Amino acid sequence: MPEGHSVHRIARQFAANFVGARPEVTSPQGRFAQGAALLSGHEMTDARAVGKQMFLEFSEDRWLRVHLGIYGAWDFAGEVRIDPSIQIHGRTPGHSKLGQTGENAGPGRRAAGAVVDRDGEDSVTSIGAPRRTRVRMAETDRAGAAGAAFPPDPVGQVRVRLLTDTVCADLRGPTACEVLSPAEVDAVVQKLGPDPANANTPAERERFVQRAAKKRTPIGLVLMDQSVIAGIGNVYRAEMLFRAELDPHTPANTLDRSVLEALWDDWAALLETGITVGQMITIDGLSGEDYRRALVERDERHWVYKLEGTPCKRCGANIRLEEFGARKLYWCPGCQH
Repeated sequence: MPEGHSVHRIARQFAANFVGARPEVTSPQGRFAQGAALLSGHEMTDARAVGKQMFLEFSEDRWLRVHLGIYGAWDFAGEVRIDPSIQIHGRTPGHSKLGQTGENAGPGRRAAGAVVDRDGEDSVTSIGAPRRTRVRMAETDRAGAAGAAFPPDPVGQVRVRLLTDTVCADLRGPTACEVLSPAEVDAVVQKLGPDPANANTPAERERFVQRAAKKRTPIGLVLMDQSVIAGIGNVYRAEMLFRAELDPHTPANTLDRSVLEALWDDWAALLETGITVGQMITIDGLSGEDYRRALVERDERHWVYKLEGTPCKRCGANIRLEEFGARKLYWCPGCQH
């Protein structure tokens, strides 16, 4: 399931490509035809993410709420303009290119100066100047060569398509896709915990601390509770707990407030890195060849996630895997006690 950094990246893509435009909105598969008719031709005035949910605002108080869930993804095609806040290794987006991986650039190979993750995580190459391309944005981002025809024919079960003269965005497989009123949007947002990508303030940190401190459930479950803190998924949960040297089973209400404050600060930092880079890099201080290797090899950018049965990079104890709240939990019994 996409974690918070991915949804913020997608929202920024909509801000760069659609805000201020009046896209044609359709539902190629037909399941969202009524909602599409309510939005089509209306100006998009805002694009924002709160945790794992995205909200697109249109004129006349109409909002599109999308939750990608496990299988959802957005495909952008056309003259895709990249949000300038996203950079590649310190270079400005205007000096890099999209969609240059090439059909024969297999996992781990470089093309046009890009690093492609062995697991298909290709977000680094999805940054660049506006050009004809295709960019798939979900849990991981993938850029590819665009076809000559625009707009491209819908592929698969496209729930909703937004189309302007230069760019289109296709949504497939979401858990939620609905048109809401401002009051309904506010009701959804009020149920969500704070998101430091939107407001990393003492007040929002305190809101998280207060909510978490009331929970008798293990901190490993509380961090995944979207009503306590928004955006954290399985990867960030495991990595944050390791970085804090916290036993995932510790009841949240037994933790000192300084520990909870540190968790908020760490999430804010990791989230900003994820939004900027497009990958969940949770090992600090990587540079040079170590950083390039981390972009290619998932195991080189994480401490414990999907590393069960291997020695901990820090203490040598074997990383454990267990079912925890119906999700997989990765943790180190040597460091987290």
